Amino acid sequence: RFTIEDRDGARREIEVPGDINFSLMEILKANEYNIMATCGGMALCATCHVEVVNGLDALPPMTDAELDMIDTLPDATQESRLACQIRIDGSLEGAVFRIRGEEFE
Repeated sequence: RFTIEDRDGARREIEVPGDINFSLMEILKANEYNIMATCGGMALCATCHVEVVNGLDALPPMTDAELDMIDTLPDATQESRLACQIRIDGSLEGAVFRIRGEEFE
């Protein structure tokens, strides 16, 4: 279980089996969160930008590709990550993610 905070500040707990091989981006899209994710999870667009409100220490380090994309964001923080690069597993238990990426229109 982890929590998603949308752009309006509303929070919703998401429960996902820990043994699936999905990214956070895929879970957000499956739960009808409005994110663009234009590159389809390749860490090439940063439109799935999230801020890790709680649980950053449990995540693996950023890859060079993710770090390069985060560096292009004017609103990036030390807690910024790309949802496409976060794999769903038990380490996300109790984590809170705030959606920051561009909305799909």
